[in-house]
Amino acid sequence: MNRHPLKQPIPPPRRPTGDRRHQLTRAVRLLGAAAIAAAVLLLGAAPEAAFAAVPADTVLAADSIGAVLINVRVWMMGFLGAYASLCLTVGFLRYTSGEPGEVEKGKTAFRSAAIGYVGALLVPLLLTIIAAWTN
Repeated sequence: MNRHPLKQPIPPPRRPTGDRRHQLTRAVRLLGAAAIAAAVLLLGAAPEAAFAAVPADTVLAADSIGAVLINVRVWMMGFLGAYASLCLTVGFLRYTSGEPGEVEKGKTAFRSAAIGYVGALLVPLLLTIIAAWTN
């Protein structure tokens, strides 16, 4: 074995640990004080914003069943399209990784994306059938 009896030189720290800790707590204190001052200024500048508004007479009912079905169609198409796009993106990333197991998972994600897009395309047809039943 080759042992060196001499100690390795230890480089001096760039800054003492106590000073860094003090600087951190000082920065946190200053940030907290600035946040409190900003909150006081914002709340004090617009006192009328602190009062509740007079409740208005609002009716949340839809005009007809057709309007409700149109809203449902838009939301369902949006959700299914977003899900299909997410599946497509994840499938692309898995497929391009090159590992055999991940390539298979990518192909499965592509199939899921295709099913999601087909579902998004069929939503108007299904809701048209439901609208025919309700009218």
